[in-house]
Amino acid sequence: MGAYLLEWLSLFFRWFHVIAGVAWIGASFYFVWLDLSLRKPPQWKADKGISGDLWAVHGGGFYEIAKYKLEPEEMPKTLHWFKWEAYTTWLTGAAMMSIVYYANATAYLIDPSKVPFTSIGAIATSLLFLFGSYFIYEVIVRSHLGKNAFIFSTLIFILLVIASWGSYQLFSDRASFIHIGAILGTVMVGNVFFGIMPAQRALVDCVRRGEKPGKEVAELALQAKNRSLMNNYFTLPLIFTMISNHYPMMYAHEKGWLVLVFVGVITATARHYFNQKHLGHKKPRYLVIPAILTVLLIIWMRPEPIEPAPAMPATAAITPTTTNSTPTATSATTNTNTDNVNNANNSSNSNATNSVNNDTATAEAVPVSASADDAMMDVVHTRCSTCHAVQPTQQGFAAPPAGIILQTPEDLKIHKAKIVTAVQTGYMPLGNITQLTDTERQQLVAYASSL
Repeated sequence: MGAYLLEWLSLFFRWFHVIAGVAWIGASFYFVWLDLSLRKPPQWKADKGISGDLWAVHGGGFYEIAKYKLEPEEMPKTLHWFKWEAYTTWLTGAAMMSIVYYANATAYLIDPSKVPFTSIGAIATSLLFLFGSYFIYEVIVRSHLGKNAFIFSTLIFILLVIASWGSYQLFSDRASFIHIGAILGTVMVGNVFFGIMPAQRALVDCVRRGEKPGKEVAELALQAKNRSLMNNYFTLPLIFTMISNHYPMMYAHEKGWLVLVFVGVITATARHYFNQKHLGHKKPRYLVIPAILTVLLIIWMRPEPIEPAPAMPATAAITPTTTNSTPTATSATTNTNTDNVNNANNSSNSNATNSVNNDTATAEAVPVSASADDAMMDVVHTRCSTCHAVQPTQQGFAAPPAGIILQTPEDLKIHKAKIVTAVQTGYMPLGNITQLTDTERQQLVAYASSL
């Protein structure tokens, strides 16, 4: 019953997480585009303190958009704030992390072959890893290093590479990707909560008091703009990590942390192209470079070709008889031919020899499929069927994942393509919770391919 309720909670929070994420990402893209698309206003607008304006048409109407350098002439009665998209995305993401990876730590968070955590130990390490990474970011962004765009960006990139590698040493492959996404999401919402919102509140408070914003408020506004731009570059890598659990070929790669670094560089560079385009600078190299890197990544990640073959030789073959004892049928023949003992003995010896040869031939002709079925089904029942059964016995599973049941050779044949992909990439078993060995993995892939 507990697993059933967790499934519903997972569905609920995933749905709201997606909605909030779409709203936040849409707002982020829109305001970066808007900021970069503003043009020098006419003089009469500049005299009113407007730093840039933009005309747009949408939904059958014209829109006139103006951005003030600091404060408007008077405080508007209704002011829209953009914050809950970010907060809701992080809160629902944290709920998803708790439900999927913490409540089922043994299935999704822990990989015993890396670090044999207890559930409490793994969760504590995860939280320390997540918030420790954010603390380091916040220290850097508030320091003098945070004021130099190139040094700051380079330093953050290096730290994210280290975090990607570190997550792969601690957690399951799937959880490793999610942890990097969680770090990016926490940094982004931290930028909103600790940087952007305080700057906006300081500006609004000045305008409401009728005071002209001073140098301190202007610096906060500039820092808020830089944080917002950082969020813009993090957006595409974050989206990738959010959907990465659907693509085990990425996170289950033996160098999955490096795959994640590649994807981060590719997506951030593509984002830079669009930012430059909004400024009126068309630089196609920022699309060509990601395209080339993507092709190289595909080539590098390609799996070894599968050669279908029986998983293992027969383990219960008939052992040929090497004695000269006469088979029952031959003895009967001998007993019925008592008139000629010598002929009977010759016939008996001949039949015995033929029997040995026939037994040997029979042993060689025993098909391996029957014993392979038995052997591989033992592996399947031990490593796979604990989850992929009509009634899973693995803790945390109320139903077989994706509705796939693996209890008979016929089941394996039906789901052959999915099994080969999931087992070959290391996606299954999840977190290798049932300790499928490399040898068993190879045998299972070969066996399933030959069905």
